[in-house]
Amino acid sequence: MRPIDLRSDTVTRPTPKMRRAIAEAEVGDDVYLEDPTVNRLQERAAELFGKEAALFVPTGTMGNQICVRLQSRPGTEVILEERSHIYNYEMGAAAVLSGVTFRPVRGENGILAWDDVRAAIHHDAPYYVTPTSLITLENSHNMAGGAVMPVATIREICAGAHALGIPVHLDGARIFNAAVALGCSVAEIAAPLDTVMFCLSKGLGAPVGSMIVGRRELIREAISLRKLLGGGMRQVGVLAAAGLIALEESPAQLELDHQKAQRLATGLAEMPGVMIDPARVVTNIVIFDISATGWTTADFATALRAQGVLANGINPREMRFVTHCDVSIAEIERTLEVITAILSEERHA
Repeated sequence: MRPIDLRSDTVTRPTPKMRRAIAEAEVGDDVYLEDPTVNRLQERAAELFGKEAALFVPTGTMGNQICVRLQSRPGTEVILEERSHIYNYEMGAAAVLSGVTFRPVRGENGILAWDDVRAAIHHDAPYYVTPTSLITLENSHNMAGGAVMPVATIREICAGAHALGIPVHLDGARIFNAAVALGCSVAEIAAPLDTVMFCLSKGLGAPVGSMIVGRRELIREAISLRKLLGGGMRQVGVLAAAGLIALEESPAQLELDHQKAQRLATGLAEMPGVMIDPARVVTNIVIFDISATGWTTADFATALRAQGVLANGINPREMRFVTHCDVSIAEIERTLEVITAILSEERHA
């Protein structure tokens, strides 16, 4: 039997329609900007996000790092939430590629407010502190359990930052999940932001690829940076074709992924020793604490795997489940049954 894979929404496989599109894709050399399928994808992404232009990149990390480099200066600071992906999971790339340091700030459930950001900004203070050149946000917030930042909060942060001449970038890897949870369009979220990166390869189900969107002059510079970082991919329309399917068709099924996550959360909350607040699960990420059960996350993940469920611990106390289109409601119920059986075993810390 195929395992129930809840490690991430990156594990999804292309749909039959995506595979057909890949096989039939019209292609050209994208380094010469001549791949028609890539160009269509970029035009459609810019249209959906209400931005002037877009660029297809291999990965979300590359997309984020291009945007950091475009909008910061060596020897300056980038403000971000302390659990953010750019800070924790991108290999210190911003220091290597852009010469910047980070000013991490703790947000309430991962969500920064303008007051938090304003207190961390170093502006117009020569010879005293490292100046702030960029603010980055994350929506939805991965390590805050898929928490979403309200549009009003994004607008307030952008307005305050822009008044000081500081740009704002959004790591929107799962921005479509955030939009579904907020009941708005991705364009509404993106409107005040200078740049946005979003992934085609997570909840949208494409096999590879991410996008960055922003002003035309920034995207023009981004093309050169993409090449510098090894992202000139030639006849990449074979991947962009799947991305187009994902962009047009996958957002409609994200609400079901959220329902699966909510079912996991409510089921877990009923289990002795498991600590989780289902009210905080609003997208497709479920983080829960098993420390009171006597299990470590490493041992718990091993026990799950033995029963055909794949999942990861994010530290010795907390597990993370991510729902997606390749996990059914029936498999969610099966997962809860497996966990119930595992937790019923006698266990000593």
